[in-house]
Amino acid sequence: MKIKLYTILFLVTALFSACDLELKPESELTYNGFWESEEAVRAAHTGIYASYRNYTFTQWQMGEVRSDVWGGNTFANSPNDIDLIANNISSTLVFFSNWSNFYGLLHYINDFIQNAPNVEFADEAEKNHMLGQVYGLRAQVYYTMLKAWGDVPINTEPLLEVNLELLKKPRSPKEEVMQQVKADIAKSLEYFGNDNSLWIGRSVYWSKAATLALKGDAYLWSGSVLGGGTADFTEAKAALSQITGFSLVDYQNLWGQNNEENNEFIFSIDYQQDQASNFYGNLFTTRQIDVADLYDETGNPMKDFVVNGLSRYGASDKTLLLLDDLQDQRRNTFIRFYSDGAEHIPYQADDPSYQGAVLNKFLGIIGEDGSRLSYNNVPLYRYADVLLLLAEAKNNLNEDPSAEINAVRARAYGENFAGNEFTSGSKEQNTKAILDERYKEFVGEGKRWWDLVRAGGTYVFDEVESLDASEAYKIYYSISESMLADDSELTQTEGY
Repeated sequence: MKIKLYTILFLVTALFSACDLELKPESELTYNGFWESEEAVRAAHTGIYASYRNYTFTQWQMGEVRSDVWGGNTFANSPNDIDLIANNISSTLVFFSNWSNFYGLLHYINDFIQNAPNVEFADEAEKNHMLGQVYGLRAQVYYTMLKAWGDVPINTEPLLEVNLELLKKPRSPKEEVMQQVKADIAKSLEYFGNDNSLWIGRSVYWSKAATLALKGDAYLWSGSVLGGGTADFTEAKAALSQITGFSLVDYQNLWGQNNEENNEFIFSIDYQQDQASNFYGNLFTTRQIDVADLYDETGNPMKDFVVNGLSRYGASDKTLLLLDDLQDQRRNTFIRFYSDGAEHIPYQADDPSYQGAVLNKFLGIIGEDGSRLSYNNVPLYRYADVLLLLAEAKNNLNEDPSAEINAVRARAYGENFAGNEFTSGSKEQNTKAILDERYKEFVGEGKRWWDLVRAGGTYVFDEVESLDASEAYKIYYSISESMLADDSELTQTEGY
């Protein structure tokens, strides 16, 4: 009964804001003897993943909407996040207020980290694996917050009492937040030890490989954005080079609900019918009525195309032009729709017949009732990511990144790879090539904005038309006036 109660409390309170959570003492669970059994730890472990899944769309928005990927035609539906796409951010136009409620999730993670080690397990290796997972998740959450806001409060303790004054904390400098991320990564790897296994054999749970991918990612950010330089790039390369057991798979075996346990996904968010659907169907498709009278790019009528979502984000011309190589399988990332039934290959910007595009990666399957279902798992890290991050690390160390870039290209071009090989150039040329390769590879996966910022220099301003170098402070989000009013310890993000 206690486990059922905890799960219900977990799932309900996770929906409230961090401020609401601060009014609910952790002792409500701990002092009632929840953390007394292996069964309780397992229930809390499951609950953390259920809560973490609720933040998937937030993390996607933060990592992609502000970039150059979106902003094109939508169908009959009005587009979302117009101001965010335009980087129209200020002290009064605030996105992801209240730290996007990440501290609500962190409360449960901190609670687990503090209490689970004290519970006796029949197999201590299983407890260690779970702790490795949860430390990795905490590192990933703080890394996301660091990338989004720069300076953020650090809290690694669960709530023990209701005391609003004690809950107030200043923003820690971004360098200290990164040190927290690195410390949690190290602790995660310590708990995993030599255990490279996936929890119950599935990529929907964090693993040692996921921590190593995160380490490579975070150390690249630290090296470039925070000035850590060669030492951090070397650590990133070493971490990424240790990832084994995963590989690139053919595109026909990569996407779709029947391919979720493929050998490329390192960590993915789990979606299942009767539990939760992903956000792609409701934002990146459209209604069937909107396409019934339209045609695909070769002139085929789309009246029988089954779709029952909404069109809230439209691919930019830049994105569609970048993906317009007929030899590159990634061209099929989108299904393009036209009004006139003529052939429209190659894609032409400002074509009046072009109506919009549907994202094909997470399109879902047709259910028994004839509607399209959106239960595709969503990858946070996959092996293509590891290869291109490794290429980035090598390039930052003035090494040749060709092998990693060409591995990804060879998969994309297949039998057309000859003549499309990458040849290393200057460091700047390689950086641009890596950015372009990641752009094509990860459209719709929440990577592009972070990639541009992590590249350093002026890349983000060169590529994103809506952001000028004079507005460099907008790299980080503002916080709301209500947050400042409620917590005297907080200060506004620099520049706003």
